[in-house]
Amino acid sequence: MIDRQASKKYVLAIDHGTSAVKTCLFNAVGELVGFEAQKIPIQFLPGGGAEQNPSDWWNGFLETAGKLVGRRLVPVEDIVAICVSSTFSSTVAVDEKGNHLGQSLTWMDSRGGSYVKEAMKGFPSLQGYGIFKALPWIYKTAGAPSLSGKDDLGHILFWKYARPEIYQKAYMFLGSKDFFNLKLTGKFAAGFDSVMLYWLTNTRDINHIFYDDWLIRKLKIDRSKLPPLKQSTEILGSILPEVADRIGLSKNTKVVMGSPDHQCAGIGSGAVRDFEGHLYIGTSSWIQCIVPFKKTDMFHSIASFPSGIPGRYYCVNEQDLAGGCLNFLVNNLIYHKNPLNSDDPPEDVFQKLDQIAEKVPAGSGKILFTPWLNGERTPVDNTTIRGGIYNLSMTSNLDQVIRSVMEGVAYNNRWALQYVEKFIGRKMDTLNIVGGGGKSKLWCQILADGLDRVIRQVKDPIQANARGAAFIASVGLGLIKFEDIPNLIRYSQTFTPNPENRKIYDELFREFVRIYKCNKKIFQRLNRIT
Repeated sequence: MIDRQASKKYVLAIDHGTSAVKTCLFNAVGELVGFEAQKIPIQFLPGGGAEQNPSDWWNGFLETAGKLVGRRLVPVEDIVAICVSSTFSSTVAVDEKGNHLGQSLTWMDSRGGSYVKEAMKGFPSLQGYGIFKALPWIYKTAGAPSLSGKDDLGHILFWKYARPEIYQKAYMFLGSKDFFNLKLTGKFAAGFDSVMLYWLTNTRDINHIFYDDWLIRKLKIDRSKLPPLKQSTEILGSILPEVADRIGLSKNTKVVMGSPDHQCAGIGSGAVRDFEGHLYIGTSSWIQCIVPFKKTDMFHSIASFPSGIPGRYYCVNEQDLAGGCLNFLVNNLIYHKNPLNSDDPPEDVFQKLDQIAEKVPAGSGKILFTPWLNGERTPVDNTTIRGGIYNLSMTSNLDQVIRSVMEGVAYNNRWALQYVEKFIGRKMDTLNIVGGGGKSKLWCQILADGLDRVIRQVKDPIQANARGAAFIASVGLGLIKFEDIPNLIRYSQTFTPNPENRKIYDELFREFVRIYKCNKKIFQRLNRIT
């Protein structure tokens, strides 16, 4: 039942992504009123480092929120809550006063991988895991720590063994969403969902999740450095007076716990019922759905995790880079600064890429792009594989390469989709697409053709994460229920697979997977961290 006043109550929703902080204003039934965005830098370091400054996140929020509230789109007293969606597994070490101790280790930082591997190795071994070491994790958490080191646990172990001065000074370790909440309220807390990739919680009973002392002892983590746990819909507290004054909000504005980007995107896409899938194309990409059971596929890194909907599990397969590959194409190749090129990319560079790629026939002249520029998470967990452009000839051109990048992301998502569908035991005929990549009609059609699935383009797809956070706050305040959400979602367009492209995409997908299988040992030799 939707509260009759819900359309006149508003939520300030924060979407902290890898490349930008977006602050959006939604009413409680998910209608976008306005938004502001600010880019944030990321620093890539030797050995798999990927860091960001949490001050950049917070300042980006203050700047965008202040601008948005200052536009007076709605009466300030009607903005009743703030709720955060933020990157999953970007970890911050903070002191007792809530100050961050150096840089955040983002979800792309793999420097903790060696410490995770050491903790999880044993005999007999299966895909790098000691079987008897891994079994308790599978039983208690439905999965096991990623050997890539990109999870929060890998970051904590990196600080413990490689940066002990940070580990010793740390009062608590927080995910990025929970760092925002600390800055908003002054309170330390984490969500049952946002803390999942610490791999220290027992999730066997979705309605009773708790830190497992056995897991904590095995990894030699200091229990006192772990934040207390709350549901996504709980009200953490009121906004700090100084923050309210800074951005122009009422001091009575409530801060609702919120959820990481995966979970918020699913809710914001409308896929909140069992087995309804959504596809996110942002810097990274993923395919996800709610599931009514606890299950594990260790071979393809899929498990049932706590979702942003209390009492519900979800499963997901995440690709490390998707839209990030187009950024790489623009910044590192087409507009890379050197004596031959001093131009800056135009503001509408991605629209121009669409226009170019649209004129190229499906299959890009059989050029194949592999999007593994930062290794890969799923369906293979491999930090040493790398991207490439394959099958170039003297007749190849940049236009074909541009389209091949979009198609390569589609092939990787098809690879992930087949294991998600195997996990849930059914085909997902329709996927709701959200994220920045969901704005591109061409990419939506490529994904429909490449995955052979109907793709529904959610209205305002780039704001889906923030919409999900707004829905969580609305549920927490009693204005709507989660089961109301599917009827509140609007779609811009539906894309159906073009049968004329089936043959070429089936052929290239088979070769795409073979490229990985045939070259993974070469990549391992070339990119082994010593």
